[in-house]
This record gives sequence, structure tokens and C-alpha cells, in this order.
Amino acid sequence: MANQRQIGWFNLVLALLGSCVILFVVAPLVGIVLATPASDLKAASVDREVLESIRLTLAAALFATVTSALVGVPFAYLLARKDFWGRSIVLAVIDLPIIIPHSAAGIALLTVIGRQSLIGRLFGRPLTGTTAGIAVAMAFVSIPFLINAAREAFGSVDTKLEKAARTLGAAPWRVFFTISLPLARRGILSGLVLMWARGISEFGAVVIVAYHPMTTPVMIFQRFNDYGLGAATSVAVLLILICVAIFIMLRVFLRPKAEEF
Repeated sequence: MANQRQIGWFNLVLALLGSCVILFVVAPLVGIVLATPASDLKAASVDREVLESIRLTLAAALFATVTSALVGVPFAYLLARKDFWGRSIVLAVIDLPIIIPHSAAGIALLTVIGRQSLIGRLFGRPLTGTTAGIAVAMAFVSIPFLINAAREAFGSVDTKLEKAARTLGAAPWRVFFTISLPLARRGILSGLVLMWARGISEFGAVVIVAYHPMTTPVMIFQRFNDYGLGAATSVAVLLILICVAIFIMLRVFLRPKAEEF
């Protein structure tokens, strides 16, 4: 009986601590929604400049995610299956964009895609101030989420299935596309969602690489600086609501089916 009482108190403490975390996340979001008049939100939802920035933000983040997946997912498979010299260094390098201040990341990107960079000289114009430049900045700061999620997903796939297919004469590329990739698809899709979401929210690197055309996070910052909190709040709430709606739909889509438990 005493042991059960201790377990009950322990679980209660854990629940209270968890409630504090949930409150910490939810309170600012609920607060900003309640503080925004419906008229301001309606005005922002029909503002052509706001809608264009949202379209640009979603499209650039999606483009960055899809193109990164073409190289990131196969690379994640290599990291999950091969143990080579320097692997720990490679894993550390992949995580660097997460720990580097994103304003510093934007400055670093200028040396690669800016006016005086090799790319700028080869193509006659830099990628700064372009949609492609925005996508590059988004990809740089968010690709670790995709690679790490895909690597863990491939790591959870039973290698015996791959070895059995190889024994039956299947080529490595066929094993990858017919066994490894399908079995790891949910983890990979989760990584894609995380990368896309992280790209949508990026500000520091994007504002340095391309202040114009203006993504929504940059527009929120610009309106806050120029017109104050009220002008920025409605745009922020609109972006939050769109992101939450997309996130919920994708989470429902990616939810494991009952028979897969």
C-alpha cells in the first residue's frame, strides 16, 4: 500500500511538471490569438502583401525540403548502415546548423551565394534577394532535422530483411527502394515535416540572405519595427493558424494505423 502511494505521488509530480511545460508552450500562443481583434485578423487575411509572403514562405520551405530530401535521405541511409572512419565527425558537422546562431549562418551563406562568391561570379548574379536564396537559407538551417530523423528511421529497419533480399539476388538500389525506404517511410516523412516547419519559421538566416522578397517571419519583424505590436500581431496569428492547421493535418496523415502497432 505504501509503495502504491509513493508511485501515486511520483506520478502526480510528473504530471504537474508536464503541465508546466504544456502551459509554457500553449500560453503565449493562446495569448496572442485572444489579444488579436477579429477585424485585424480578417484584414490581414485579405492583405495581398501578407498572402504573397505566406505563399512565398510555404513554397520556398517546401522546395528546400524536397530538394534536400533527394540527397539527404540516401545520405541518411549511408550513415545508418555504414560504420566508417570519421563518422562521428560527419554526424557532428550535420548538427552544426542547429547550434550556429542563424544570423551568423546567413552571413556565412553570403560567402557562398553572395555577389562576390564563386556562384555569383559564375552565374553573373548572386542568389541573394531571390526565392532560390531564401530556399538555400531555409535548407541550411533545417536539413539536420531531416537527416537525423531519416537516419533513425533507417536504423530501426531490420537488416535481416535487407540481407535476405540481397541473398536472393536483389541489387543494392532495389533493396533500398523496395525494402528499406518503404519500411522507414514514416520516420522519413516526420523528418520532412519537421524540416518544412523549421524552414517556414526561419528568420535570422533568411533576413540576411534576402530581405526582399519578404517571407512572413521577415514581414512580421518589419511591421513590428515600422508600425508597432498591433500591426505585427495579426500577421503573426495568421501564420501561426496556418502552420498549426498544416501541422495537424500532416500529423493525422502520418499517424500509424492500428494494425501497425
